[in-house]
Amino acid sequence: MTGPTPSTGNVFADLGFDDEEASLLAVKSRLLSALASYVGEFDTQAEAADALGVSQPRVSEIANGRLSKFTTDLLIKLCHRAGVGVSVDTDRLAAA
Repeated sequence: MTGPTPSTGNVFADLGFDDEEASLLAVKSRLLSALASYVGEFDTQAEAADALGVSQPRVSEIANGRLSKFTTDLLIKLCHRAGVGVSVDTDRLAAA
């Protein structure tokens, strides 16, 4: 009997996405999660929409974690509007 497969540290890689897509999805997920926390501070999605300068349906997509509905660029812009700092760390990957 074999034990559980160890995690790579990236849930998207563990789900079978290729390394590039898994990295992009992980970044988008972190940005969207920060925005969802920000949205949760408001009494209504309409108030959050006003604060972010987007429509209420866009806020609903944030609250429901709809990654595919957002580009990384837009998520970064929305984080800026929300006062959420975004930083980038880089590491050289091992040769494939």
